[in-house]
Amino acid sequence: MSEVLYESHDGFAEITIHRPEKYNTFTHEVVDQLHAAWQRFAASEQDKAAILTGSGDKAFTAGANLRDIPHDLFRAIPGVGVPVHKPVIAAVAGLVIGGGLAMLQFSDIAVAAENTKISYPEAKVGFAGGLIASLAARIPHKAAMELLLTGEPIDARRAYEIGLVNKVVPVGQQLEAAREYARKIAACAPRVLALLKDFVGQTLPKGPTEAAGIARARILDDINASRDFIEGIDAFHAKRTPVFTGR
Repeated sequence: MSEVLYESHDGFAEITIHRPEKYNTFTHEVVDQLHAAWQRFAASEQDKAAILTGSGDKAFTAGANLRDIPHDLFRAIPGVGVPVHKPVIAAVAGLVIGGGLAMLQFSDIAVAAENTKISYPEAKVGFAGGLIASLAARIPHKAAMELLLTGEPIDARRAYEIGLVNKVVPVGQQLEAAREYARKIAACAPRVLALLKDFVGQTLPKGPTEAAGIARARILDDINASRDFIEGIDAFHAKRTPVFTGR
């Protein structure tokens, strides 16, 4: 069964992390399936915006599975692991932990249900990935540092006060509120939306892990999937001189 659902609506996509019995935690499979979902969205001509959400109201996502941490989480982040030039809207409820906050920070617009609890407990568990660093470029510096250095949660109202989410709604209404944003965006000029998103992306500072993820996704992965890569490996095994074409 798929752990990430993709549905196309009238002009926008809904991408859902679908592991409600496990609080929508990130596994290697979830990372792979989110990566594929963002590729599908980026290539879609009909989906002009995407909503990212989690199944149920108990958790957007409780973060990584600490028994088998997916250290390549950057691959699941739109704009980092996959180039995405279209708007992304997060619709969250319940627990938003660790990588869930990273997902939230990289969305363009966010809606939170009133029961939302956001935390980043890496300092408490002794694990760090670094994607979160640019949170300080998206909300006030001291608010970001309080979240990161204490690991203590904030509620939906505090998230709204510091600009982490755009709107707080009753539990169960977060997806429809996100759809309202998506419908408005889908009615706008796609090339202008892409230009504005890209220019803002160039304006915002990027942390080291984020910059490395972008470089890998946009340059290294392209090289490693090229015909020259296949030719080079084949030539090595055949003990012949490779013939490279630049493709």
